[in-house]
Amino acid sequence: MNPRMLLATAARVLSQLRHDRRSLALIVVVPSALLAVVYWLYENETLPPGAPRTFDRVGLIMLAIFPFIVMFLITSITMLRERTTGTLERLMTTPIHTADLLFGYGIAFSIMAALQSAIATGVAYWVFNLDIKGNGGYVVLVAVVNAVLGVALGLSCSAFARTEFQAVQFMPVVVIPQILLCGLFVARDHMNDVFHTISDWMPLTYSVDALQEIAKNADPSATMWRDFGVMAAIVVGLLILASFTLPRKSS
Repeated sequence: MNPRMLLATAARVLSQLRHDRRSLALIVVVPSALLAVVYWLYENETLPPGAPRTFDRVGLIMLAIFPFIVMFLITSITMLRERTTGTLERLMTTPIHTADLLFGYGIAFSIMAALQSAIATGVAYWVFNLDIKGNGGYVVLVAVVNAVLGVALGLSCSAFARTEFQAVQFMPVVVIPQILLCGLFVARDHMNDVFHTISDWMPLTYSVDALQEIAKNADPSATMWRDFGVMAAIVVGLLILASFTLPRKSS
């Protein structure tokens, strides 16, 4: 890879996003707004004295899910638009390598993902008083990596779509099953063997598991670091996969 080409690609994408107000709103505002909806859903629940709030469990998991979904959509549609408008094909006539292009996109969207996750986590803690045992810094770290995971998955899936509608169609195929089996609705230990095995192969499972480890441990556990390592490895693997499968243009 060429560092100059890589950074130039990242700068170009960030410049485009800066002028796209709708995408900026979707990245920065929507996850926090959806988190507010989750908080208000449980605002009037009646709990025994000393019992943890449902929001402390569900809201924490949403810090992984919402950025993952938003960054998946933004990345897959943006990358597909680059192909359909001919931008990608023109770039490929320059000395830039596919890996420079993909990792440049990954860096640009990862910066936005970090901003998104930091804002959403700050809202959860300072506005809605999220109460867990672990350090909020680790929550931000996992949320950022999970948003980057959405970026990497979006880049990979965009290679198999020809239109923006087809890119969105990957949501029920790739994203929704992960939400159902990540442990949000039913603890993975209570799933049947088939669903539990399937969830073991889903990236979002490790994000949720890492956040749950942070919630119940004051100090980072070995399991949390294992989950973090798995997520990071999946991100790199997906970016490498995308670099081999990305077509130059959509017919």
